[in-house]
Amino acid sequence: MSTSSAASYSPYGFDDSNIAWFPLGDFKHFVFAVLDVDNDRKIVDAVLKYEPNQKIFMHRHIQQTNTMVLQGEHRFYEPDGTLKDVRPVGRYTATPADPDPHTEGGGADGAIVFYSIRADSDFLFEILDENLEVVGTLTMQDLNGAFEQQKNA
Repeated sequence: MSTSSAASYSPYGFDDSNIAWFPLGDFKHFVFAVLDVDNDRKIVDAVLKYEPNQKIFMHRHIQQTNTMVLQGEHRFYEPDGTLKDVRPVGRYTATPADPDPHTEGGGADGAIVFYSIRADSDFLFEILDENLEVVGTLTMQDLNGAFEQQKNA
């Protein structure tokens, strides 16, 4: 049996041309595609495509969210706009429910990020205003509805 080191493989660019991207309501600076919803186990898998050098809405993850950066650079920002973290291509992150509000987005070339949300309730994200007050939520039902619409588009 032979083995090869990862260094012997050519790097690949991520080709998203076969993904049908959709907006999420009136939210700006990203599009997404729901890949699967497992309602029994409360798991949602999706990919988000962020515009270059833009931030999405302020929010809080209220469920475990695992991510993997497929293309570009995934950036996280504190509520005051300070850069909190930069995740390069290939970074996998398993994050438990995170009470810290933040924005996120793509770097200079944007980003494509895979998300796997593992929930213990129907509430997945809290949407916050500039005062960090909750103004909305995203739920399992919301993403399940988006999944059904995307399958029928």
